[in-house]
Amino acid sequence: MRRMLFAAVAAVALIPGAAIAQSAHEIRHDQREIRHDQREVRRDMRQGRYHEAREDRRELHEDRREHRQDWREYRRTHRSAFRRPAYVGPRGWRYRPVSVGYRFAPAYYGQRYWVNDWSTYRLHRPGAHQRWIRYGNDVALVNTRTGRVITVYNSFFW
Repeated sequence: MRRMLFAAVAAVALIPGAAIAQSAHEIRHDQREIRHDQREVRRDMRQGRYHEAREDRRELHEDRREHRQDWREYRRTHRSAFRRPAYVGPRGWRYRPVSVGYRFAPAYYGQRYWVNDWSTYRLHRPGAHQRWIRYGNDVALVNTRTGRVITVYNSFFW
């Protein structure tokens, strides 16, 4: 009897946590909504409907904010996935925060720094000649032909 009671209490305690986690389907749906809102804003601006474009921009802003909150909630509930071993950079390495457009030397985006399981971290699929790489505790999307940073998320890993 005591085991059944304990199991029931544990199940009730776990239900809210499971309800918070957003499925991959919901993430794709949110991303689709954001793209749809972006298209609506561009269409309204082209057609000179500035009042509607302003309303669509508000919707877009709200959808982006909600998407960020969902991602932060996912990251908070899956802390162990974002805890990685210590980063060891190339010889003579010294960390400097980078931004979009920064150019890495090839040693920094070699195979040992690739983030191959990008979907685990809810990162988008890299395009042709692009790779997600770990740089310190940051993650950056790098064009492997030029070494240029396309996207960077600072303090990504714990």
